[in-house]
Amino acid sequence: MDYKKLIIRGISYSQTQSGAYALLLEDEETSVKLPVVIGNFEAQSISLGLEKDIHPPRPLTHDLFAKFVTSVHYTLTSVIIYQIIDGVFFSNISFLNNGSGEEFIMDARTSDAVAMAVRFDAPIYTTQQVLNEAGILLDLESGIKNDGVEPEEEEEGPTSARLDAFSMEELLSLLEIAVKEEDFDAALDLQEEINRRRKKID
Repeated sequence: MDYKKLIIRGISYSQTQSGAYALLLEDEETSVKLPVVIGNFEAQSISLGLEKDIHPPRPLTHDLFAKFVTSVHYTLTSVIIYQIIDGVFFSNISFLNNGSGEEFIMDARTSDAVAMAVRFDAPIYTTQQVLNEAGILLDLESGIKNDGVEPEEEEEGPTSARLDAFSMEELLSLLEIAVKEEDFDAALDLQEEINRRRKKID
């Protein structure tokens, strides 16, 4: 299967879900963004894993597991986000036995898989199908086009009105605004509505 490599673009605090964060992944070839909602602990663990110079006084759960993996002579080689069902991402972690060369694959929550991947500098992949279903194609440097959406509606955001009242063009415009402002909760709601309409057309 032709997997798409993802890079971590950042982690943003959720403005609408208490204790939740949005992990933003990006296809390095097409710049399609993949927002994943994660918990507070996982967000902290991923952030610490990215900051190689910061070490907590006691090992976090992901640090402990990473140490165990290394101690039994395995290496984490890759993470694959292979499907999304009802807004939930499913991932596999691939390990390699350094002695025998045997590969071992474990199912994992995507947040845990990413937290482990950053500790081993392992690549993160996904499928084209996942990108098609949950990806957001934006050029964050190009600015936002209004496309007929009134400024008052933009400021209020999609959560203040019924999404079915907007046209597809308006939804896409609001989606650009939400991602630009790092309101990933709104972006997820908008993306779900866009995907729902596209499935109806199909």
